[in-house]
Amino acid sequence: MHTQKKEALLEISELEAGFMINKQFYNAVDKVSFKVNPGKVICVVGESGCGKSVMSLSIMGLLPKQVGKVARGTIRFQGRNLTEITNDEYNKIRGKEIGMIFQEPMTALNPVFTIGYQLEEVLFNHLKISKKEARQRSIELLSHVGIPRPEKIVDQFPHQLSGGMRQRVMIAMAISCQPKLLIADEPTTALDVTIQAQILELLRDIQEKSGMAVMLITHDLGVVAEMADEVMVMYAGKIVEQGTADQIFNDPKHPYLQLLLEAIPRLDEEKDRLYSIKGIVPSIVNMPKTGCRFVSRCPKAMPDCSEVSPDMGDVGFEHKVRCLLYPESYPKEVTEASR
Repeated sequence: MHTQKKEALLEISELEAGFMINKQFYNAVDKVSFKVNPGKVICVVGESGCGKSVMSLSIMGLLPKQVGKVARGTIRFQGRNLTEITNDEYNKIRGKEIGMIFQEPMTALNPVFTIGYQLEEVLFNHLKISKKEARQRSIELLSHVGIPRPEKIVDQFPHQLSGGMRQRVMIAMAISCQPKLLIADEPTTALDVTIQAQILELLRDIQEKSGMAVMLITHDLGVVAEMADEVMVMYAGKIVEQGTADQIFNDPKHPYLQLLLEAIPRLDEEKDRLYSIKGIVPSIVNMPKTGCRFVSRCPKAMPDCSEVSPDMGDVGFEHKVRCLLYPESYPKEVTEASR
């Protein structure tokens, strides 16, 4: 008897999204495909400028309308293509079905409204609930995310709270309607290490208790090791490696990922200087037209790397890599032409 395969909660296919710059469109996310399964934590890793946040804003339908857009591809959530729905339909999904923790809580929270007002607004938008019930639910949410004296905090303004407390408020807001998917865009950036650890523990605890899926965007591989079931490594708008957390940390294939892991400080090694990857991520207006986008920074680059654009190749069970060091990544037409 064969078991029915569980349907993915979120399925992205060949997604291209970007911005108009000087009347020309440039992709910040280029032909990205992946799935998020129910109850799983998928981490998206890469340096700043790799397209991680643009991808999350594309999923939420929050790219700035004047300059940003999803150019091609599909974003299917519970089987429904979000690229084809109206803004009103999106508003019913945002916050209720898909929650998001934004990168900087001080700018994401409105400074002129109390914490309680902002939490209640989310609840009123999605639930049939009275003013009294909304206030009570807001206090419960603040307590749930570990905020002391929630009945007092609910009447305070964002500037009266510390960075860690504001981030907890953002988490409370994101989970207020018990979404099926939570997108967390660098939720521990700008927090000190002890607060970071508390926020990650809180997210893991909420995820395990509610069974929601989490898409965690970060450039901190320590966070990934702590949280991830699956990992997606992005570079210059493309996914360059994908696999389980175990595969990514114990059997990294792509030179970019290997160098990222090399740059992590370790307690068991004495080094005079921390390792850093030479060069910077190319800007979307200067993206290489052919070949691998990492070629100018790659210590293992071969002549073909500047000419042939690698495909995602299977290098193990659910482990994929986009690199010409592996025959599986050579495009079929190149392989056939060389025969």
